[in-house]
Amino acid sequence: MKGTPDPEWHIRPESAPDQQAIYDLTKRAFAPMPFAAGNEQDLVNALRVHDALEISLVAEHQGKVVGHIAFSPAVSEQETGQYYALGPVCAEPDMQRCGIGRALIQHGLDMLHQRGAAGCVLVGSLDYYPRFGFKSAPDNCPEGEPAEYYQLLCFTADTPQGIIGFHPLFHEG
Repeated sequence: MKGTPDPEWHIRPESAPDQQAIYDLTKRAFAPMPFAAGNEQDLVNALRVHDALEISLVAEHQGKVVGHIAFSPAVSEQETGQYYALGPVCAEPDMQRCGIGRALIQHGLDMLHQRGAAGCVLVGSLDYYPRFGFKSAPDNCPEGEPAEYYQLLCFTADTPQGIIGFHPLFHEG
């Protein structure tokens, strides 16, 4: 199934019964990744517990959660609007490269745009995320994050001048 698009999955907001499936999926999906901290599943739970999981979407296939994306509030030095952080995002390992991640990202970004967000930040691949409009933003990168992978997508004409950081929970644990 890897690499084959499947029109049978659909995206929806997470529900309470999805939480364990999201935890297990996130742990499975990030386990083989050399860049993973190993606590991505715990981060999602912490964001949820602290009411900082602003958008949490799942991709469902045949009644099973096969993808997940989280958006949380970002911390901005300026007063020009609310920024959000994208991540983590994952798909079932044997269903990666089928478009699940791409669809989750686009759906979530559309939701942020509709709610009037100023923009979205992430740390990620410079080969992947620019297709969604993200641009390298080392000048906005907070200390402790890899500036070479720090990216920003602005929904407004105003380009932020200050640092935009991740929710403090990203740096706990």
